[in-house]
Amino acid sequence: MLYRSNLLGSDLTVTNFGGGNTSAKLTETDPLTGEAVEVLWVKGSGGDIGSMKLGGFSTLYQEKLLGLEVHYAGPEDDDKMVGCLPHCTFNLNNRAASIDTPLHSLLPFAHVDHVHPDAIIALAASAGGEAATKAIWGGKIGWLPWKRPGYTLGVMLRNYVAANPQVNGVMLAGHGIICWADSARACYEHTLKLIADAATYLNSKLVNKPAFGGQIVVPNPDRAAIAADLMPRLRGMMIGARAKLGHYSDDAETLEFTGSADFIRLAALGTSCPDHFLRTKIAPLALDPAKLQDDVYLESQISDYRAMYATYYERCKRQNSPAIRDSNPIVVLVPGVGRITFAGDKTTARLAGEFYGNAINVMRGAEAIGGYIALDEQEAFDIEYWLLKEAKLQRMPASKPLVSKIALVTGGAGGIGAASAARLLREGACVMLADRDATAIEDVHAAFASQFGKDVIRSTVCDVTDEAQIQAAFDATAREFGGLDVLVANAGIASSAALEDTTIDLWNRNYDVLARGYFLTARAAWPLLKRMKALGGTSVVFIGSKNGVAAATNASAYASAKAAANHLARCLALEGAPAGIRVNTVNPDAVIKGSRIWDGDWRQERAGAHGIDSGAELEEHYRKRSMLGRDVLPADIAEAVYFLASDMSAKSTGNMINVDAGNAQAFTR
Repeated sequence: MLYRSNLLGSDLTVTNFGGGNTSAKLTETDPLTGEAVEVLWVKGSGGDIGSMKLGGFSTLYQEKLLGLEVHYAGPEDDDKMVGCLPHCTFNLNNRAASIDTPLHSLLPFAHVDHVHPDAIIALAASAGGEAATKAIWGGKIGWLPWKRPGYTLGVMLRNYVAANPQVNGVMLAGHGIICWADSARACYEHTLKLIADAATYLNSKLVNKPAFGGQIVVPNPDRAAIAADLMPRLRGMMIGARAKLGHYSDDAETLEFTGSADFIRLAALGTSCPDHFLRTKIAPLALDPAKLQDDVYLESQISDYRAMYATYYERCKRQNSPAIRDSNPIVVLVPGVGRITFAGDKTTARLAGEFYGNAINVMRGAEAIGGYIALDEQEAFDIEYWLLKEAKLQRMPASKPLVSKIALVTGGAGGIGAASAARLLREGACVMLADRDATAIEDVHAAFASQFGKDVIRSTVCDVTDEAQIQAAFDATAREFGGLDVLVANAGIASSAALEDTTIDLWNRNYDVLARGYFLTARAAWPLLKRMKALGGTSVVFIGSKNGVAAATNASAYASAKAAANHLARCLALEGAPAGIRVNTVNPDAVIKGSRIWDGDWRQERAGAHGIDSGAELEEHYRKRSMLGRDVLPADIAEAVYFLASDMSAKSTGNMINVDAGNAQAFTR
């Protein structure tokens, strides 16, 4: 059963992430009585059949589930029946049962699949869907009109199947399909066959017929650059309890849909399947591609959308409805450019985009056989503001402090850069790693993707002395996440030489990276950071050095370049304050362990400057030199970076924090 579930969930055109459910009725030994009992294994609430393990299934006594009907008096009891499900739990399984459990328990079949394939929902959401169902399967697949998921739908389904014993599956209008078999393999193959039948039928109707009335807007060859420019401006306008994160897609299906003659008409209808709707809101926001540079236009469009959503809420709310939620659009569609989705975290933004991609496929098929039918507005509202869903939202754990924040870290493959990125990721931020070492940055990226998830981490090759590469890095950050909230300027080099041995090339190399590089990076970040003012302010953190405050023997190029960067940070703090941009500096000292700078000539050079061995003796020298007598590690610098990037330091700008285990010469006051 798990194997079949994972196979079905591995294809997003079979069922959406988190959607659909599979079940099996298995004989188990009752842990209390020792007797053989029938147990329903069914995908639990909040799970995903594509990635779930056995722990994702709810297990319930089938006999108790069937006995629940004595507590059911009609559709008004749907919510009450959900509260009865925990009383049927088998073997103390703490996985909550989903709202769809009755669809499986009330059917008398051993194995049941309920999925939301694009091809199937295209039938279920079309005016010609019922007729097409009869044409495709000749009465072997039944049809039930729309009914919200719950116990009532389970009863309707059971009664329909009992009255129509010839059917081996039922189309649920607007919702998907449910089918069954005597074994897991047979059920899997039956499900795939039904999907293939539907797809074959729809494709035959689409032959020689342009989708969505034909294309009237061709894809813009500069759409990636347009998205990078547009997303931060939209994000900065979406004010609310917290900032949004963005996801951009220019897949062929979206470009075909948004560039079509029927785009505006269909987009206004919204989605049909409840799973689609819950992720995408009542309707998307469609923008005129000719007006994307006009901030007044964009502001008015978002404002109008919020007003529309508020009106929808007032029109549909019940006496006991939860308070109105965030009224900003989730899905933004731009002809010739693609699909942009916004949500409180990156994964949710990506999933919303994928769900709308499914909705586009549904519209294409539905239009081909009689016309697309969206979910009824009141039904849509009742699902969106379902009290059971609200209770689930209230039970969710509090968000991490940096969720919805976007950071770019230069020198991201180095010890301090990687440690800082990891610290921000641990608190929920999305991070773009930038480093000139392509191999090293790829390795760090892969490690973080494995640890924190692929959605929240990106990387780019970037030399901070190259203006074009810097701009490309910030454009990529805007396009991948929607903007920028935190810049950690960390990319650096180190050199040691007496004044008479300091060449012009050595001098320039230090200033190119440590002064000019910080300047170019901050300048490129500035427009993005200013866009975020309405979201609560942004932060720039320079990784300076003790040597930027205290003179160092045989390091005039390095130390003076660091001093220039430190003073640049103070100047930027003045400029940034009116826009809510905080600029602060962390001054490390002697971060030897885990730092790539100390892997090269710098280690030998500094040991020579102090007349000691470059091995353990050098580390001991720096440790003893500190007032606290302790090593300073990249993770220690990362803690200061996190403090300055977070709201804990919301009222601090123009400051320096020395992380050097104590060095009186470097005291800043």
